[in-house]
This record gives sequence, C-alpha cells and structure tokens, in this order.
Amino acid sequence: MTDNQRLIENILADKSTSRRDFMVGATALGMAATSASALWSSRAYAAKPKKGGHMKVGLNDSNTIDSLDSATYNATYMIAVSRAFRDSLVEVGQDNTATPALAESWEASDDATEWRFKLRSGVEFSNGKSLTTEDVINSINTHRGEDSKSGAKGVFEAIEDVSADGKDTVVVKLASGNANFPFLLTDYHLTIVPTVDGKADVLSKHGTGTYLLKDFEPGIRTSFEKNPNAWQGDEFGHVDSVEMVAILDDTARVNALVTGEVDVINRPALKTINRLKRKSGINIIDVESNLAFTHPMRMEGAPYDNYDFRMALKLATNREAFVEKVLYGYGKVGNDQPLGPQFASYDPELKVEQDLDRAKFHLKKSGHADTAIKYRFADTAYGGAGDAAELFLEDWQAAGINVELSREPKDGYWSNVWNVQPFCACYWGPRPVEDMILSICYIGGAPWNDTNVDIASVNALVKECRAELDDAKRNEMYQTVQHILSDRGGTIIPAFGKDVAAVSDKIGVGPDLGGGWEMDGGHFIKRWWMA
Repeated sequence: MTDNQRLIENILADKSTSRRDFMVGATALGMAATSASALWSSRAYAAKPKKGGHMKVGLNDSNTIDSLDSATYNATYMIAVSRAFRDSLVEVGQDNTATPALAESWEASDDATEWRFKLRSGVEFSNGKSLTTEDVINSINTHRGEDSKSGAKGVFEAIEDVSADGKDTVVVKLASGNANFPFLLTDYHLTIVPTVDGKADVLSKHGTGTYLLKDFEPGIRTSFEKNPNAWQGDEFGHVDSVEMVAILDDTARVNALVTGEVDVINRPALKTINRLKRKSGINIIDVESNLAFTHPMRMEGAPYDNYDFRMALKLATNREAFVEKVLYGYGKVGNDQPLGPQFASYDPELKVEQDLDRAKFHLKKSGHADTAIKYRFADTAYGGAGDAAELFLEDWQAAGINVELSREPKDGYWSNVWNVQPFCACYWGPRPVEDMILSICYIGGAPWNDTNVDIASVNALVKECRAELDDAKRNEMYQTVQHILSDRGGTIIPAFGKDVAAVSDKIGVGPDLGGGWEMDGGHFIKRWWMA
C-alpha cells in the first residue's frame, strides 16, 4: 500500500469525515472521483445499522438534582435522556438541516412572522395517549411568558401567540420575522410532553420517542427499553435496551470504556487521548463544532463591572497555550465572543492576542490592581478545566492580577457555582443557529445570561437579525455583534473545541454526525447501534 493509499484509508476510517470531505481529500491524493465515490459507498453500506443488543453508556455532565423538567436542562446527560424518550417538533438532522420530527412539515408567511406546523398523524405517547395540538401548545408555552423559568425563555421571547388551526396544525405568530424559526424549535429544552389537567406534564415519563424510560435515578443511572410503537421505529432506535450511568471523573470514564464496563463515553480526557487511540477495540469520534470554552465574569459587581479590569484578564490570557495544553489540538483559538468558526457569520479577522504590557496598562487604569479575586472551576465544567486554571493563574499573575484558584465539587457545579459565583469555568455546547446562543446567554434579561451582560446595541442587533431575510446582511450584523461582545462583553473565550467521544468497536456509527450538540446532536442513543 502506498503512502497516499494509506492516507485515503485513514480519512475513510475517520467517523467525523463527511462524504464531501472524503471526496475532496481522496481526489487530492490522486484517486479517481468514480473510485472515491465507490469506496465511500462501500463504507456507507458497511455502516448500515444493525438491530438488537444492549448499549452501555457512561457520560459526564450530570447532577443529583437533575429533573425530567426540560426547562432545567443545561448539560449533556439530561439532553441525551430526553432525546431518547421524547421528541421535538423539529430536530437537527445528521446533515445539519432542520428535519421534520413531530411536525411533518411547516410553512411561513412571506415576512416569516407566522409559521404553520402540521403535526404527524398517528403518534402516541408511551401511555397510549395520542399526540394533540394541545400537547404541543402547552409544551411550547412552558418556555415563554413572564412566569417561565426555562433556560430557553430568551429563545422564544419573540412568540406572541401559539394556537391550533384544526386538529393537526399549530400556528405560531412572532413579533417580528425569523427566517430560522424552525431551527429554534430544535432547542433541547423544547420537547413535547403530554397534557394533564390542561397543563404540560413536564415531569412525565411518557414520551413519543424511540425508547421507553424505565428507571431514572438523578445523577446516577437511567435505563431505557425500545418503544415498540415509536413513529421513528423503522429508521431509528436500533438497540433493544440502554443503560446510561453518570461518570463525572475523566479517568474513571475512560477506564470504564477500556475495561468494557461501558461501550460509549463522551469527552475522553484529551491529555491521554493519544494513548486511548492506540488501544485496540477503541474508536475516537471527533466532530468540528462551535463548542465554546467560556469563563464568565458577572458584570453587575466590582471588579468585573469595570471594562479595564475585564480587558486586563482577557489580554493576559494565552489562547494558543490553551489549545495546545488543554485541548491538545482539538480546537481553535477563540476571541471572547460565542459564535464559533462553523457559523457562516464567523469573522476570522477578529483576534484577541496575549499582550501582558497592555494587560498591565488596563489593570492599572481599572483602579483594581490590588483587588483580590477568586476563580472557581471543576472538571465537570469541561475536561481539563483544572489544567486550564493553572495556565490561567500563571498568565494572570504575570500581568499583576491578584487571583486565587478554587476547585469546586463536581456534583452541583451547575447549580451552585455557574451563574451564581462572579468568576468561573463554563462551556457552551454548539447551537445550529446564532440566534439560539445569543438569545439564551448574551442579551439583557436572558435567564442564562451568566455574565449579566446588557448592551443595548447587541440587544437591538440580535432582534434585527431574526427579521433579516437576506443571509449576507444578517451575517454582517452578526459580525458586528461579535466585535462588540469581544470588546465589551464579560467572558473570556480562549478557544472553540471539537465534540469528542470514544466508543468500543462494538458500536456502529453512521458516516454523518449531526451538530447542534455533542454526541450526534444528543441523539446518539436512537441513531447508533451495536455492530
């Protein structure tokens, strides 16, 4: 085998490679297009799902206070639980398009202010109740309105009314047009639950998904069995049963995979991933992503309400070192704004580079040169957060910033530290459209606005972008938002990462992996199989 042939085989074996990427790479290495196409087709045939078996999963990102109420979801474990036994109106397909789910079709008015969703007929919840427009309307309304506590409240703030037109059509009226509105309905918070006594039963164990929820022990384990009446049962839901356990420790999670205790893990420790790659029977899955590693500073109180103090921290941070020593190359340098390089609007010219002299200048100007601060972190915030903290400490102290590190307990981190303490480690999983991440976290009043940022020009631009139907103009406006948040916002974003998982060779994964979140958009339980 020649070197080029070996490279082609390696590209083909990489489960994150799309057909387009393979065709480009193979032809660039001298393979004829027809031969490359045939080779890809053989891989696709080999990746044909098989039915049956029991899948064992170990995931990070769970808490003992986890709940089935989707308004509270903020991490991968519960997203995976929900995607297994519940459905959304629309989901992000494996080709990263807005794909029909419980809504089999939709149409918009010319100005995109009114959207009509036709519900799929014959769908039942696992207790035998038929899906109705009332279920959909009540499920949507739990995430909107003044009394809503949902993390997605900001995503749906533009909804003025939700109503039924007949027995199978839901009509959503918006305050202003939104060309990407179907993508917003893919938000992991918005799963459809049955109505009980006129209200959405947000804690219901009965869903319309490909699996039946059998046991749920928050922060410990969850088990599923295949739903024999699932509307997607012919296409998805390949295994007979699934057991998912929470494993917060990175080393323990990898060991569970290596010893065969589990078949699938998320976020293998990147510092040891090269050793894991060499293990026989283990496959690494990595997907280009808009995953953002963020470090929010709450801007409502000193010293983080001071522009110069925040700028001192930003300019002192070595982003290249973060990519090299924390992500081990599985990412790209960030620029203190949340829209990553996979978005069409991403501005590659926007850079924030380490400059200790400028950092010292801004620190002195801030008047907080002697102010002591505490940076809180836990490895559940993201893999390698502890190593990152040590890097940050060295950078920030070199600029003269008086900072102390505080390692926090993993369990309860998302309820006790994030969005509570003034400065901490965080990550934001990828979203399919810009509006989703901005509306959730970066406009004034958003419930998950973890820096309490409230910039009038950003608030206005985000709303204008929703109504702008011209892609080029909308991208320009989003680039303006990126520059404003990078300069005036309250979070340090040193890098955007890849979504990385590890599986045993018992697991079958298709040639395409959906985005919108890690683990095949959170849908891996229904999309992957036992090979």
